[in-house]
Amino acid sequence: MQIMTEDMVFELGDDETLLDALERTGHQVEYQCRSGYCGACRIPLKTGRVEYSKPPLALLRRGEILPCCCTVTEPLKLKVHLRSKLAG
Repeated sequence: MQIMTEDMVFELGDDETLLDALERTGHQVEYQCRSGYCGACRIPLKTGRVEYSKPPLALLRRGEILPCCCTVTEPLKLKVHLRSKLAG
């Protein structure tokens, strides 16, 4: 499945979570629990659609998703950037 961010376009791997794919490609996404409980990884969804096997416990506003526990159901456009090289 194709994922577009502010900085690149990449493919989501088979059996890879969206959070794992964003980390693999060098994007800046905070996280803690990786299970939809804390909400630390929430990011804005510009276009596309995701589903959850069970409703996440973290509060989500309209237009936000949790990349740690969502299932991507169509190509996505996300408002997330690559990690800064200066951030070390």
